[in-house]
Amino acid sequence: MKITRLIRHSLNAGHPTAFLTLLIFLASPLLQAQMIANAENQVVDDIEIKFEGAQTVSVENVLAHVRLRQGQPYSQALVDQSIRALYATGNFEFIEVRRQNLAGGGIRVEFVVVPKYRISAIKFEGNSDISDSRLKEEIENEVGMPLDEVQVKRDSTKIFQYLQKKGYTNAVVSYDIIRDEEVGSGEIIFNVDEGERLKVDDIKFVGNDNISSGDLRDVMETSEYFFLWSWITGSGRLQEEEFQDDLELLRTYYKNKGFLDVEIPESEVMLEYPKEGWMNIVINVTEGRRYYIGNITFEGNELFTTEQLEKVLTIKTGDVFSPEEIDKNVETLKDFYGEVGYLDTFVRVERFPDLNSGDIDLKFVFTEGEKFFVETINLQGNTKTKSTVIVRELALAPGDVFDLVRMKSSQARLENTRYFDAVNLSPEATNLPNRRNLRVTVKEGRTGNLTFGAGFSSVESIVGFVEVSQSNFDLFNYRSGFQGAGQKFRIRLSAGSRTNQILISFEEPWVYQRELAFGFEIYRTDSDFLSADYDEIRTGFEVYLRKRLFELVEGRLSYRLENVEISDVVSTAPQTIQDEAGSRSVSQVSWTMLRDTRDNLVFPTRGSRVQSITNVAGGPFLGQTNLVRQEIRAAKWFKTFDFLTQTIMFSGRTGTVFSYGGKDVPFFEKYFLGGPYTLRGFKFRQVGPQVGGEPVGGETMGLVQVEYTFRILEPLGFAVFYDGGFVNSGNFDWGTNEYNDDFGFGLRIILLGAPLNLDFGFPIQSTTYSDGSTNDDGMQFNFSFGTVF
Repeated sequence: MKITRLIRHSLNAGHPTAFLTLLIFLASPLLQAQMIANAENQVVDDIEIKFEGAQTVSVENVLAHVRLRQGQPYSQALVDQSIRALYATGNFEFIEVRRQNLAGGGIRVEFVVVPKYRISAIKFEGNSDISDSRLKEEIENEVGMPLDEVQVKRDSTKIFQYLQKKGYTNAVVSYDIIRDEEVGSGEIIFNVDEGERLKVDDIKFVGNDNISSGDLRDVMETSEYFFLWSWITGSGRLQEEEFQDDLELLRTYYKNKGFLDVEIPESEVMLEYPKEGWMNIVINVTEGRRYYIGNITFEGNELFTTEQLEKVLTIKTGDVFSPEEIDKNVETLKDFYGEVGYLDTFVRVERFPDLNSGDIDLKFVFTEGEKFFVETINLQGNTKTKSTVIVRELALAPGDVFDLVRMKSSQARLENTRYFDAVNLSPEATNLPNRRNLRVTVKEGRTGNLTFGAGFSSVESIVGFVEVSQSNFDLFNYRSGFQGAGQKFRIRLSAGSRTNQILISFEEPWVYQRELAFGFEIYRTDSDFLSADYDEIRTGFEVYLRKRLFELVEGRLSYRLENVEISDVVSTAPQTIQDEAGSRSVSQVSWTMLRDTRDNLVFPTRGSRVQSITNVAGGPFLGQTNLVRQEIRAAKWFKTFDFLTQTIMFSGRTGTVFSYGGKDVPFFEKYFLGGPYTLRGFKFRQVGPQVGGEPVGGETMGLVQVEYTFRILEPLGFAVFYDGGFVNSGNFDWGTNEYNDDFGFGLRIILLGAPLNLDFGFPIQSTTYSDGSTNDDGMQFNFSFGTVF
């Protein structure tokens, strides 16, 4: 622009050099292009490297990234590539390329480079609580690397963020760089002022007349310091970024409670210091007016009447105005239209506030579009899973009305198979009117696992195991690595000091493409932890059919044939045990009904699980054991508070078993309580009838459990519990004279997808037997793996 003005001025002034200047200016790009073109025809006779400033890299290092070669024609493209490659190393501040024509017609190319300084040392000054080595873990710069001040600044920020997380709320971090121009090195010094490490004693709210401080605290991630909880999680301290998010969460919460004009300014947040090492956070709130929903009207709805749409809504006139709830109702209305194939229905909400009354009228405006049907199903991404495995989970088929709700449920069903890492279902346009394809896109997941390890429990002692499982198995397709048919296969081998087991299981969840599961198990279990008076070996198999009967109720019909061997019976064992020495067959048919609505199988927070089990052995099913067993098991979960995901569980279990045909119920088919899965304040199997101190079991059982769980971290929970129950000798005897109970606390740690339970149980009421002995052995420590109902 300066040159242009100079030319214009010269022309206006009639300057004699004006035309010459203009010609040079216009011709310069052409001259440059011509010079480059001429250079392209010259041969590179020499390549030189010239350093400006200290030489911190070798000539060989520079030449390694230069694309030009001596004896080859000059190429501007290769020069540009060389410059980019040199900059990419991060070793240079500036790079320039110069050309010089030589007498023989060749060309000399000179690379002028300004190397970056090298980091000679990294020091920390001012930090007293946090060690230098710990701070170095937070930064990326290291001694010997090129000195990049941008990265130094990033490292300074990372140190500050780390100190914030550790509770140094008032920390200040800066840096200095001391450069040595002679050797081209730089020393980085991080100046760390940790300040006082403060704990949050109280979070106070001022001006919250309509919403309690407790409810507002539950919205925030920042929390008050609680010794045990904060020591484990690192919470209870003020972190700047987290607190900024908390203020926005509070504003959103208030708006969804109808306070659309709420103000929670950061500038009015105050910090108080009631005592050394502690701080209070005072948050000022201006709630403003509370708004309510006024009249609700509809426009453009030709397919459905106003009355029909009103029944779909979950909001009504007089409700608190909540933007979140209104958005949910818009989605509900779109799904309502989508159920009958109107995929392109658009719903817009218009708001009409009345500043006098505080009501906001709502008008839902519809653009209904056309009705669509399913043309074809287009599967994408299933490289190993058979198409039939995917299609059978879909609630939509070609020719059906394109139902968005059924499409979403189909996606959920495919996700629940756990065959895929990602599942996406969406309508796909076609060339046919009123027709859409259902596009199903999946990303195959890892469904096979080889697991091995070792464990220890208070009942089974040391156990080592190896397990091979495949949840997307294909029994008849070795070419695909036995994968893709949706079958389930599992082999487990375990060996321990008190138990050994081999188990092979298989399940086909869709027999003849019907929602009917068929499976079998083959097993052998050797247990000597049940008693010191005998060992037990069970060998057998089971086949079963399983089907969803109605709603969420599932039925399971099974047949089990097993051989039970009682061996190594000591001479002092009770007669009822000695009589069973040897082998006995059990041929049994079982009918089970189950309804499970838990939201999570490991850490449930709501839902229930109800199960009825009926077993019939012997008689028409042959075998050496005649018995009938009936059990009922039920559990219910309630979420009490969002803070720490607090949940209470009520569980009950009862059952009775009786024999027929003149035979007795063998002791190993009777009930026992006590140990990590039932009454945790008593030793394993020590609640119930005993002879000479040896448990012999009973024919009627009752058990109740109450457990309150705090979810401390994602893989960690803390629980307090109460257990109570009885085992009576006779069948159909629910008397509570022998009722035992306990209380305690424990930890729940998620390992390999299942909880490890560590429990301390304390007996409350115990049993004293006729010989004067008691089953009260004081506090019991139990640890177990998994969940049992």
